[in-house]
Order: sequence, then C-alpha cells, then structure tokens
Amino acid sequence: MYHFARFKVALLVFLFPIISTATIRLPYFISDGMVLQQNANPVLWGWASPGATVKVSTSWNKASYSTKAGSDGKWRLSVKTPVAGQVPTTEWAMSEDGSAAARMSPMLLEKTPTAGHGPYTITISDGKPVTIKDVLIGEVWLCSGQSNMEMAMKGFKDQPIIGSNEAIFNSTNEHIRIYTVPRSVQRLPQDTSKQSTWKMAEPEAVSNFSATAYYFGKMLYERLKVPIGLVNISYGGSPVEAFMDAETLKAFPEIKVPSPTDTSKLNNKNATVLYNGMLKPFLGYTIKGCIWYQGESNNDRAKQYETLFPAFVKQIREQSGQGDFPFFYAQIAPYNYMNHAVVGATAYNSAYLRDAQRKALSVIPNSGMAVLMDIGEEFNIHPMDKLTGAKRLAFMALGKTYGLKGFGYESPAYDAITISGNIVTVKFKNAPNGLSAFGKELKYFEVAGANKVFRPAKAMVNGGNIILSAPDVKEPVAVRYAFKDFVVGDLFSTEGFPVSSFRTDEW
Repeated sequence: MYHFARFKVALLVFLFPIISTATIRLPYFISDGMVLQQNANPVLWGWASPGATVKVSTSWNKASYSTKAGSDGKWRLSVKTPVAGQVPTTEWAMSEDGSAAARMSPMLLEKTPTAGHGPYTITISDGKPVTIKDVLIGEVWLCSGQSNMEMAMKGFKDQPIIGSNEAIFNSTNEHIRIYTVPRSVQRLPQDTSKQSTWKMAEPEAVSNFSATAYYFGKMLYERLKVPIGLVNISYGGSPVEAFMDAETLKAFPEIKVPSPTDTSKLNNKNATVLYNGMLKPFLGYTIKGCIWYQGESNNDRAKQYETLFPAFVKQIREQSGQGDFPFFYAQIAPYNYMNHAVVGATAYNSAYLRDAQRKALSVIPNSGMAVLMDIGEEFNIHPMDKLTGAKRLAFMALGKTYGLKGFGYESPAYDAITISGNIVTVKFKNAPNGLSAFGKELKYFEVAGANKVFRPAKAMVNGGNIILSAPDVKEPVAVRYAFKDFVVGDLFSTEGFPVSSFRTDEW
C-alpha cells in the first residue's frame, strides 16, 4: 500500500535546489509524483551540459533512451508508456459470526490490479543520475482559464462552494495527483514556470486546488479506475489574449501586445503575459485533453471572441504537438454584468459572449461546451455550484473521448427554424430523447418581425421541437432564447442538460 508520509518526504526533498550535484535540470512538473499519459509517447525535457549525452531509463518497461543536449544545454526525447491497469479498489463484504447476539460486521476485500499503473521511477543521467520517483501512468488533463477555474475547493473569501467541506474531507486518493502552475506575468516567453510540486489528493492539497478541475478528475477516476493527473494553469480576471502568443495575435491588430523593450508595469490583463509565464513552459507535456473555463473578461468583446477563442485553441494544440486533442469548455454562467460594470464603462449583455462560445463549437474540432444556464447567480460571478459544471465536463469527456455509452453527455443545440404564417418551429441537435421544461412554463423565448423588435412568445415542446407564436408578431423572422444578461434557463434535454441561450439573428 502507498504511504502518504513517504510521498510527502519525496516532495519536500524536491522543494530544495533541484539537483545539488548533477548537471541535469528539469521543469518542475517533471518531478516526483507526476502522472504520465498512458499508452502514449510522452515527451520529457530539460537541461544538461551543452553537447552532453543524456540517457533516460524507465522502470515500467526497463527501456533506455538517449539524446544529445544542444549547444544551449536543452534536450528532449519521448518515452513509451503502457496501457494503465485498473487501480486497486476497495469493496465491502458482510459476514456474521453465527451467534444470536452478533451483528453484521464489515470486512475489507481488495482487488488485484490487472496491469501496472505504478508507482514507477525514471532515471535521467548525463553522467550523474537523477531519479524521478513515484511516477504513475494514467490520464492527464490540462485545466485552464480564469477565476471560475482557479477558484479553489475551499472557495474565495466570503464566496463559498456548496458541499466543498465534505468533498475535501473525503478527498484522499493516492491515484489522483494535482499540480498548480503558480501565477506569473511575463513580458517574454519563459522556458520554465515558477516552482511548484505534484501533490497527492488529500484534504490540505485539494482545499487549495481548483474545484472544477478536482471534481472533473474525481469523476473520471471513479469511472475509468486509472490514475488521474490534473494540471491547473489559471489566473482570475484574465482575458483569453493573455494566454495567447504574440505570433497568433498578429491576426488581431486591435489587441495591443506589450513590447519586449517596454518598461511599463504589466498585469494579467495584458496580452501574451500568461502565455509567456505559465502556459508556454508547460506546452509539450503530453496530455489527454484540456478543460477550459474563461470568457467573463471578454464579455464586452463578444464579436471578437468568435474568432479569438478558436485561434487560441488552435495555437495551444499546434504548440503542444498532439493534434486536435479533446477540448471541452464551460460556457460562462448568466450574471448581472450590466449592473456591475466598472463605473463609466459601457455595459454589455453577456448573452452575446455566451452566443460566441456557442458558435465556436462549429469551428473548433473535437470540442464540447458545458452549458451552465441553470446555475448562474445574479450577484456573484462565481457560481457556488462547481460540481454541476465539472460533472458536465466529465460527462462529455467520458462520452466523447473515452467512448462510454448509455448516458447523455451534452446539451441540445439550436439547429434551425421553419416559419409557417405566425408559427415558428425551432429544431435542435443532440436531443435524441427530446426536450423538457420539467413541468414548468417556458418563459424565455422571443420572436421578432422585420422591425427587429422582440416580443415574448408562447412556447411549447412538441416532438423534440419547440413551437412558438406571439400574438403581436404576425410575420416572425427571428427567434431568441434566454438572451439576457442574467436568466435561469428553463429548457433542458430529458437527461437534464440545459439548452444554451441562442439567437437566430445577427442584429
């Protein structure tokens, strides 16, 4: 059995100078306690003496690899990982001693893993060996975005997360490993991020880790029964361009990129700075996919986000060198942005940004969007219910990426409208078993005529479609649903996945 004390000792050793006698240096996330993607060729990299031969050996297959460091000392190579075996699970069996006064008592039974998942070691040497210990083989996910991804399980000051204390209390799991890249704003791209360590899931570590990421990983673990590695790269209040590089942003000349020679103070709202300091150093680490929760800080530039966001996804995929890996993102939840805009700023209806995220699905391959229309809070931009959003991201991963079947995993999506007289029929995709308001009245559909004035519409579910009409709109041409800054959605799939706000117009 795994001993938590031994794990913490290994991590404490790593907190001190990385290598005291060897010339090998490694990124902080290539370290004790790490998780490598199973059944893949994950890349390892670091620094050695210029021109040195670097040898790598992996304990799970007794394989050896070698490469030469460049003139700058940099080296990188790929290793081969096996299919991860299922981790040991604990079951309860009941037995009784046969006496009249005896009670049923629990007896622990353990299963034997079907194949290796670790822990393993990796030895790296240019003459002086460095050993990475306690390496697991499993599934690795990048978890990134702004404050709703960054929000730790313990919540923010005066902003709780529902049910978090019990979840934290029950979080100990040696097979879930978590890593947070520290906040860093940088003017130029960095080779390394600030120092951090891999941690085993346990109350103290989980309380300070992303709630969305942890709940997502926990659900994957419960279903897949393989080790899970979660890497959190988030910074609250950040626009998407802060996570993008200068080259990609050349296509968006309206976005100012800080000059390398400028001496003005930077913050996380500047373009490229989080890419430079946090994301770029990690890109190349082999992952299964990415979950993303961001958009609040771009809510005033929805039209731009329609192309900016897909450009970001394309950039990190290309720079990761792993093709179109799964990319699942949370749509921003409804919130009263219009009454909480900065004094003197223009107020915007965040439904336009949600619509930009909805449209992005059709241009970002291998993607999915978790709709949060039912958990937003009018006066809190950070919904207290982080479990629901994380579960919806996990359902998509389990259904679309891992191929599990028999359950719903995505929201119905607007498809098309047909008009006959003053009656509009709205058709949807991803609703094989139809739609439902779960016994409530549908209140948030509107229709408009050529005058572009939207009027409330009477709506009803019929055969997986929505039938609409408005008495004072005789010749409807456009439909909107829940297209408000703050609203609680009332239309769902029969599996309980909410329909995104949408519009059929471009007004």
